[in-house]
Amino acid sequence: MRPHLHPLIVVIGPTGSGKSALALWLASQVDGEVVNCDSVQLYRHFDIGSAKVPAAERMGIRHHLIDILDPQEVFSAGEYARVGREALREIAGRGKAPVVVGGTGFYARALMDGLFAGPARNESLRARLAGREKRRPGSLHRILRRLDARAAGRIHANDRNKLIRALEVCLLTRRPLTELHAEGSEPLEGFEAVWIGLDPPRAELYQVLNQRVVKMFEGGLVEEARRILEMGYPESAKPFESLGYKQALALVRGNCSYPEAVEETRKETRRYAKRQWTWFKKDTRVSTIPGFGHSLQVQQTALDIVTARLFREA
Repeated sequence: MRPHLHPLIVVIGPTGSGKSALALWLASQVDGEVVNCDSVQLYRHFDIGSAKVPAAERMGIRHHLIDILDPQEVFSAGEYARVGREALREIAGRGKAPVVVGGTGFYARALMDGLFAGPARNESLRARLAGREKRRPGSLHRILRRLDARAAGRIHANDRNKLIRALEVCLLTRRPLTELHAEGSEPLEGFEAVWIGLDPPRAELYQVLNQRVVKMFEGGLVEEARRILEMGYPESAKPFESLGYKQALALVRGNCSYPEAVEETRKETRRYAKRQWTWFKKDTRVSTIPGFGHSLQVQQTALDIVTARLFREA
């Protein structure tokens, strides 16, 4: 490791691959602390569907950026990068090694690579764009293709949130989003990072995900969603858009049956895992390890990589 830099471990991979198990074990081996990089785990009360590690199972290791938001709060990738970097510096300042873990790739890249200085959210513009998409599905993607074809090529036509943000930037700055990105950002400084990516066999992962969805519903996911609503939080709260909660909310509303909710969650979770695979495999910084994070062999392999790059004696 280069002198005067703090060690930093980043654990990524598709949902259900055992990232939390690996991060927790690595933290126990390197005197580290865990930093959450999952967008839903930031929110209080959303526990079952976000697969938060219960406090009793954290091995006494301190966790950061979990349960820091109320459900109605909006939290951007830029805000995550800001508070995340504050957490990294605070951890390093106490002589500990931060272990960042989560499957929200955009947050991970914002934390490590920074974001361009885009315009602030414009709620009235966002509302107009959302209304247009509701009236004419697919129209936002068509508009983005005209304004910024490269951005449209990277954003799925059904990803409403990213489409709205891309168009918001284009319309407010009168410049393409990709052009602004090309001007650069401010990468994280003061750390030497090792990226570990989990890559379990796809068929095995899909089986794990199918089983996990059933356990979530049987473990009280719908009751948790109903309880959050009874606390006074609106159905429009951001975390209700996430996998599992979206389907649980539909079930609470009476818009689908229990088997339909489970099957839809299974299908969408597999699709999400595939998208996660795609983004992290494109990143050349990632050292990919076949297998699941709870495997002793995977854990030892990850520790060997981390030790060789960050903790080797000079």
